[in-house]
Amino acid sequence: MTYNFLWLFLSLDLIFTCALAIVKLPKNATVPAVFMFGDSIVDTGNNNDLTTIVKSNFPPYGRDFPGGVPTGRFSNGKIPSDFVVEELGIKEYLPAYLDPDLQENDLLTGVNFASSGSGFDPLTSTIVKAMPLSEQLKMLKECIEKLNKYVGEEKANNIIRNSFFMVETGSDDLVNTYYHTPTRFLQYDIYAYTDLMLNEASGFVQKLYEVGARRIGMISVPPVGCLPAQRTLAGGIERRCVKKYNEAAELFNTKLSAMADSQNNNLSDARVVFMDAYNPFLYILQNRHKYGFEVVNKGCCGTGIIEVGFLCNRWDPNTCTNVSRYVFWDSYHPTEKAYQILVHQVLQNSIHSFFSSSKLEAAIDPVT
Repeated sequence: MTYNFLWLFLSLDLIFTCALAIVKLPKNATVPAVFMFGDSIVDTGNNNDLTTIVKSNFPPYGRDFPGGVPTGRFSNGKIPSDFVVEELGIKEYLPAYLDPDLQENDLLTGVNFASSGSGFDPLTSTIVKAMPLSEQLKMLKECIEKLNKYVGEEKANNIIRNSFFMVETGSDDLVNTYYHTPTRFLQYDIYAYTDLMLNEASGFVQKLYEVGARRIGMISVPPVGCLPAQRTLAGGIERRCVKKYNEAAELFNTKLSAMADSQNNNLSDARVVFMDAYNPFLYILQNRHKYGFEVVNKGCCGTGIIEVGFLCNRWDPNTCTNVSRYVFWDSYHPTEKAYQILVHQVLQNSIHSFFSSSKLEAAIDPVT
């Protein structure tokens, strides 16, 4: 009786929130939940209580979040995880799985397992003491066990089969682990290193599939050479975009896209979707005035050329007052405004790919 009531509540909530969706889903398609994995681009607060320097649960982070609260999101406000669930009409924010205020009913519509500073390469997480993808997967398995107890195994399985599982990571692998630490750079050339990243990505997709995921989105690495910090560190006196960093991102993205196609052939009842964020974000940077931006080569926080994490703090008098002019909040992460524009474009371009397989449609049950 309790299970039926909970499922009725979830179904009514889905009907209501679908009316709020911005991205148009195919006819009769539903996405009950989103489960997110990755790094600081999508982490909504899982690092807050970890012994790592990669944190943002202090001002001025969260300056434009409701209540001006720093939640552990690396931006002035909402980040891609939040905009994804908002665009899909699921809910307004995607809570961190390790949030002490997380409620059982939050699990029904998805949670966030991402950890700032992580990557496909396990070494990336080790360097900064972030949670690697393997640990994020353990939390997913624990979450599924909780869902089974909360709504019953059949309905929990139904949620998992119909939900989106999104993975966004790889930037820290390239610009931090590979180019700015000697270990991997001396071990591999960029072609071999991106193969290492790809093998980890492919293995993670397989593990998601094994726990029941059938709609898996692999978000590409953005043009990391154009991040303000990378312009400062490797862009010369003029702080130009670092060509070789962007080429490394494109190299990995090409491999990631091919891997998604290959997985679709191997996993006939699933859809593994390559979600291109590189080109839409580069377009924003190259056409900033179209979107009302003026500054693309530095962030709003502090001087904007190097500050990120603890260097972006409330005591810096140089933090901008009009953040809407900026694409970047700190020297690594975009502003809420830039994220909102980017997420909408990425979802618009890829949403139908999650539903295009007839084999998938036959395998996935409707949410009833």
